[in-house]
Amino acid sequence: MLLAAAYDWLRALHILSVIAWMAGLLYLPRLYVYHAMAEPGGEFDRTVKDQERRLLKLIMNPAMIASWIFGLLLVWANAERAGGWSIFLDWAWIAKFVLISVMTGVHHLYAIRFKHFQAGTNDWPHRHYRILNEVPFVLAILIVLIAVVALK
Repeated sequence: MLLAAAYDWLRALHILSVIAWMAGLLYLPRLYVYHAMAEPGGEFDRTVKDQERRLLKLIMNPAMIASWIFGLLLVWANAERAGGWSIFLDWAWIAKFVLISVMTGVHHLYAIRFKHFQAGTNDWPHRHYRILNEVPFVLAILIVLIAVVALK
């Protein structure tokens, strides 16, 4: 019952953490585009490495963790409000969970690419990052449509 009573607060905190996470998911690959075109060891290379580190470590990672924590607490609160966990067998809940898991996988792919840039071993051209830049937004569209239209 406690989670159900805090539902609106959990929802607000979840939305705020998702906004921060999405901002990072949309901005980091843009930095990678510019970084992939930069001269290794140059001033811009050093500057963008620092920007990438700060974005990933100080914003994206905490925001992803908070998004998952508040999201799972909302799932639990919904189960309390609905009187059981069977509501989560609905296709929309399953699809949303799968898409959020894919979004988390994209985050981890970004973290792997971050390590390549930090080590000076990036082997992807800037075009790969331009394409990868679109993936989080497509996922966000699908997740929001499911959350707003399909889940009641």
